[in-house]
Amino acid sequence: MMVMLFSTAVIFAQTKLTGKVVDETNQPLPGASIILKGATSGVSTDFDGNFIFETSVSNGTILVSFVGYEAKSFTFSKSVNFGTIALKPSAESLEEIVITATSFAIERKTPVAVSTIKADVIENKLGSQEFPEILKSTPGVYATKSGGGFGDGRLNLRGFNSENVAVMINGVPVNDMENGRVYWSNWAGLADVTSAMQVQRGLGASKVAVPSIGGTINILSKTTDAEKGGSIITGVGNDGYQKYGATVSTGLLDNGFAVTVSASKTKGDGYVDGTQFEGYNYFINVSKQLNANHKLSFTSFGAPQRHGQRQNRSTIETYRNAESGNKFSPDWGIKNGQIVSTEDNFYHKSQSSLNHYWTISDKSDLSTSLYASWGTGGGGGIAGDYGLFNVRLGGSDQPIDLDNIVDINRANGALGSVSWLRASRNDHTWFGMLSTFKTELNENLDFIAGLDLRTYTGKHFTEVTDLLGGAYVSDNSDINNPNRTLKVGDKYSYNNDGNVGWQGLFTQLEYSKDNLSAFISVAASNTSYQRVDYFLYLDSDPLKETDTYNFTGYSVKGGANYNLTEQHNVFANIGYFEKAPGFQAVFPNNDNVRINDKAENQKIFSAELGYGFRGEKFAANLNLYRTQWNDRTFTRTLYNNGQTYFANLLGVNALHQGVELDFTYRPSEKLTLTGMLSLGNWEWDNNVENVQVYDEDQNPIGNPYNLYIEGLKVSDAAQTTAALGLDYELMPKTHFTVDYNYFADLYADYNPDSRTTPGTPQPWKVPAYGTFDASVRYGFKIGDLDTTLTARMNNVFDTEYVADALDGINNNAQTALVWYGFGRTFNISAKIKF
Repeated sequence: MMVMLFSTAVIFAQTKLTGKVVDETNQPLPGASIILKGATSGVSTDFDGNFIFETSVSNGTILVSFVGYEAKSFTFSKSVNFGTIALKPSAESLEEIVITATSFAIERKTPVAVSTIKADVIENKLGSQEFPEILKSTPGVYATKSGGGFGDGRLNLRGFNSENVAVMINGVPVNDMENGRVYWSNWAGLADVTSAMQVQRGLGASKVAVPSIGGTINILSKTTDAEKGGSIITGVGNDGYQKYGATVSTGLLDNGFAVTVSASKTKGDGYVDGTQFEGYNYFINVSKQLNANHKLSFTSFGAPQRHGQRQNRSTIETYRNAESGNKFSPDWGIKNGQIVSTEDNFYHKSQSSLNHYWTISDKSDLSTSLYASWGTGGGGGIAGDYGLFNVRLGGSDQPIDLDNIVDINRANGALGSVSWLRASRNDHTWFGMLSTFKTELNENLDFIAGLDLRTYTGKHFTEVTDLLGGAYVSDNSDINNPNRTLKVGDKYSYNNDGNVGWQGLFTQLEYSKDNLSAFISVAASNTSYQRVDYFLYLDSDPLKETDTYNFTGYSVKGGANYNLTEQHNVFANIGYFEKAPGFQAVFPNNDNVRINDKAENQKIFSAELGYGFRGEKFAANLNLYRTQWNDRTFTRTLYNNGQTYFANLLGVNALHQGVELDFTYRPSEKLTLTGMLSLGNWEWDNNVENVQVYDEDQNPIGNPYNLYIEGLKVSDAAQTTAALGLDYELMPKTHFTVDYNYFADLYADYNPDSRTTPGTPQPWKVPAYGTFDASVRYGFKIGDLDTTLTARMNNVFDTEYVADALDGINNNAQTALVWYGFGRTFNISAKIKF
């Protein structure tokens, strides 16, 4: 109603242009741009790909474009309905949008296995799910909510965790510089500003020198909207879920400027006990067309949040006996009548970039991005006498009695707190530059080269967050300030910095003629590590700061795609790369003395074959892949005669191979069917036996080392997944959607390093499960305002299933520690465009 009151402008138009924009499989392209050539006005297509463009111009030309597709132009001399406009995939249309344009794969051209999820699918299906879960119907992907806290979701791709999956936002890598992980809670609001997301399985099409074993996830945020206006969103859901936000765009102004701003707030009690949350999301893009050859674009976004966590898993029996069932969490308590999460997460990571696009000539262009990211926050937990946190308000499945700890701490008086709450902080600053040059060598051959520079400082420390009624905490961990009394906010236990540098170069040749496209790519990188410790060494001690240790990695990959006909294509790719060890492998003992400066690179060989079919109503892809992962990082710290030695255990190999199928079928204009099947076989490849470690004088240190892992299954991700989806247009702008997802061959997580006895059995195999999700989307008008109502329900039949598990001592269900997936949840949202 507020939007209606403020939206009083009336458009007097002489010409009305309408139509529908679809892709090559006849699926709608929501958010496609329709711009009047030679002017600054334009509109975007709605959820169903339809547009209505009213203009006072009686004749002219419109340009129809969408991310990743060839633009089309149409002339008009009166009001006209252009009917269905089908756009074909094209790399060139991305060059104005993504700083590393060719990092987005193009079907029937880029020879990689790829799945693209568009903004309308994300908006329709995500609801209150975790952002990685929007990919759960993608081949090779296993995504869960982990412990169930807001933003705690995780994703594995072809059996590899986030450390081995490259994630990029607008072409900028976001994997942690020290350990390679992706913390999705940092991007909890990213779905609000995503225009498209692409999963490239295997080698991927990225030109950045990022060694991704499992694949690459490319996320494109919104750019400046072509259409002046905006939208308001609101939503409610189970367990107190609430969300509201707004987006406003100036459109392209006469002076060449355009600005888009978006913000939202999300809060709720959480499905799992003690996981209340509150999060915000902001996004701003300012673009300026300087002239025909130069464009500047500034983008900044972030998602500050705080949420309770369920960090500790429980046995299946514990959940069955708990009053709250699968929602049970041991990680929260009651203090003064209020819920307090004893395990929580709070973080704000912003990312800002300034992009410059330079069209040097008809054949050459240069794209450069300067970016910066600042992160602050960490994860909360308990400290002191842990036994006091076992005192519960009633039975063992009840909240922690924090008031009891407060009473004990107060009674302790001048001796300070016996137990307290702390936070493990991981603040960071990150600066980088990406620059990509592309030139056309001849009609069929392009040359691409780029530079990838990054510098990162991670600040790691523990701080007191709640004294729980005590006066202070006694601490003697800082050698420079011994025997301290700590208050809230003071650092203790450890305080160190990790400095990481990255210098990468990449080059690629791309060939395209008629039905054949091919590429060969070479990339090299240097990773440098340095550690600074403020607690273990005196400020005057030169050991406080280590030397800088450098590790070189490289990759070589190539592939080709051949379009047999307009309907059939085949592709193949092959690659080899070496990945530098992580920060922890170099400093495994968290000090500046025992340093593993000879840590080995991991070695990966990958190959893939693919086939694609594109028909008028049916489209499908079939992929076969094989990834050999050799010399996975395993490091041992050994002691002999007062000396410290490191054994970099080589020969620990794994083999990931499988087949993937996905399809889309449109038997009518109203009905769309989708599906996929992914069959993986991921195993540890060999035993490592009788490895003896020697010192520099060739004296043996300790006993020979053995690992008996040959044939054991790689754990923590379902090796068999399948999905079926249905989207039916009940009436104009009203769609009913159902998705079924099936997961099997999920093995409980375990450490291969612990399998030192011959004949070790397989880890516990989690029971297979399947879930149904459903949604209804209804579009209508409030006056002249396009309005959409969406109702979603996830896990419609309230299926009970184990989504994550740690293997127990007996490798069975009785000793495993698990997290159950969510039961039935719902979400209702509205969006009004003005």
